[in-house]
Amino acid sequence: MPFLPSLLDVPPALSVKALRVHERLCAVYGCPIPYFRTQDPLSELVSALLSHRTRNASSGAAFRQLRARLPTWEAVRDAPCTHVQEAIAAVTWPEQKAPRIQQVLRCITERRGGELSLDFLGELPVREARDWLEALPGVGPKTSAATLLFSRLRMPALPVDSHHHRVAARLGLIPETTAVGPSHRLLEAQLPSDWDAQRIYDNHEALMLHGQRCCFFQNPACQRCAVLDLCPTGQARLASLGERPGAAPGD
Repeated sequence: MPFLPSLLDVPPALSVKALRVHERLCAVYGCPIPYFRTQDPLSELVSALLSHRTRNASSGAAFRQLRARLPTWEAVRDAPCTHVQEAIAAVTWPEQKAPRIQQVLRCITERRGGELSLDFLGELPVREARDWLEALPGVGPKTSAATLLFSRLRMPALPVDSHHHRVAARLGLIPETTAVGPSHRLLEAQLPSDWDAQRIYDNHEALMLHGQRCCFFQNPACQRCAVLDLCPTGQARLASLGERPGAAPGD
């Protein structure tokens, strides 16, 4: 299934830069990057809802406990809300996420005529599938993209997390004032329209890993950055510190 191109008019130079960043970071982080799991899309959606502002280890533990206590999504949907809240206690704001997850499950059941499954999304164009998901309560562009890309559907939708967003903004791929939500369409429009899910996944993972391992929120390691020559933020930072790109600190 082809990646649905955006209607945004992207300057050619920006697309060229995005591809150079992708190629450099893929060389550093070893693309193609293996998928970290294979779940059905409904499970991936619930995982994404649990992960909001929560560490991966905690959200993963909460997901496993939820499935252990309530082994079907119908059971999660129909259980007393307090039972769901107790099962996901490891996440941030379980008192908010429990009723939201149940609301989402009820909404899917209603919209699908009694069926509680998202497998049908694999038959839709990417944009249509994302719009369907984003009509659910509490589901934004990051969650819709993660549901399609990370699940066994393997649909080429680009998620943007905080690390990905920070790296993109510092590189000048998006304006610094752009919020994470609107950045999805801007960043996906810079990538080739015929990229498959693996390349989209590699792009997200490479920029995310770079944010985690080099382009830190505080004190980024600009001197060892593989894309420093493409990064106006990093170059300006080193200049302000009186350092030369490629020089050891203090040289």
